[in-house]
Amino acid sequence: MEKEEYQDQVEGRNAVIELLESRRDINKILIAKGEKHGSINKIIALAKERKILLTELEKSKLNQIAQTQNHQGVIAIVPPYNYCEVEDILELAKQKQEMPFILLLDGIEDPHNLGSIIRTAETAGVHGIIIPKRRAASVNSTVSKVSAGAVEYMKIARVNNLNETIRYLKEQGLWICGTDMNTNTTYTNQDYKMPIALVIGSEGFGISRLVKENCDFLVKIPMKGKITSLNASVSAGIIMYEVVKQRK
Repeated sequence: MEKEEYQDQVEGRNAVIELLESRRDINKILIAKGEKHGSINKIIALAKERKILLTELEKSKLNQIAQTQNHQGVIAIVPPYNYCEVEDILELAKQKQEMPFILLLDGIEDPHNLGSIIRTAETAGVHGIIIPKRRAASVNSTVSKVSAGAVEYMKIARVNNLNETIRYLKEQGLWICGTDMNTNTTYTNQDYKMPIALVIGSEGFGISRLVKENCDFLVKIPMKGKITSLNASVSAGIIMYEVVKQRK
């Protein structure tokens, strides 16, 4: 499973502070001229401490460079994002002497959803997230910002084939739990006290047929209202914290 890299930038004050504190490599930081108050001062101090190049630009120029509407006067230019290997995620669980707890995302195309899932996964103690290379959101500045910097602390692997990865995880002793509205098992009635990988599908289509067939068991979140599906990041959060609750 080869590593994948691509160029990007991180925007917004909190996201850049998280980036600086994570010790990840930064090529340079762009700051709007005249922005010398509040948390910008902390960014300047951290950048100087780490000997990172600081460049002041007119705000109009910064607006042209920005990929989002909310850069707050600061953009960090970062080297290509380094995805880890699936093996690295399993190794982290081993180092922590914990049962593996992994997320597999099947068809999550919205970077806001991906960012929200990463943020919750980091707080829930998930060891890593696996995403497919095709037809799925990848880690970019929007994902980083929505994750509130959690992307810097979460191991993320990007794979060619989710089903092959599921088979590999099964060989390593993990159980695969999928989410599906048509199953009979409510998520609170499932035992998660085992090495586990949760599969979260897209809001519109759920998890794909083949992935569903490769799951060891399926769970559902009961729906009481008129709307028949939850936001994918909300679904993921609900089930992640059921795992946390059971493993206390």
